[in-house]
Amino acid sequence: MTTDTARTRLTPEERRTRLLELGVRLFSTHTIEEISIDLVMEQAGVSRGLIYHYFDGKQGYREAVVRYAADLLFAQTAPPPGGEPLERLAASITAYVDYVVANESGYRSLVAAAASGNEAMRAVYDSTFEAMGDRFFADGPSIELADTPAVRLVIRAWQAMAEKLVLTWCADPTVMSRAELQALITDSLPLLITLV
Repeated sequence: MTTDTARTRLTPEERRTRLLELGVRLFSTHTIEEISIDLVMEQAGVSRGLIYHYFDGKQGYREAVVRYAADLLFAQTAPPPGGEPLERLAASITAYVDYVVANESGYRSLVAAAASGNEAMRAVYDSTFEAMGDRFFADGPSIELADTPAVRLVIRAWQAMAEKLVLTWCADPTVMSRAELQALITDSLPLLITLV
């Protein structure tokens, strides 16, 4: 007797990826600390042993989910390959705001964990933001920039400002429209660069 609900046999990598995808979905509405093994077991219908097999426990799973989410953020915010420099920057900012809005709870908890001294979270946070800043020089700049230590410092400070603006706006979106927020972030970078 066959049923329509027959299980598909997954490779270990497919199973691991599905668990990470579940973690990212949970990350959109839960803080890092709220993602427990019991919650994952319930949502995925898997055993505790399977999670420990792939991730060496709760902390390993949380770190893997955060890395996976950071990789998704990096991919989602890639500027389009063509177009005017400021249009490319605006597209990247729009994608960043989309990501933070869709994953606000988890994103806030990542920022808090990185700031609190959690070394693993800090490493994921720093490497992702560094890679996003490096895009201005490696992937074809979205605006014309000289690759100097001073310009890189301004880029990093602008990224921190953009993050703070978006998270503050998420807490109170009545302050300005989303379009105004995105324009503020996009337009501020070229202005800051002229001061270097």
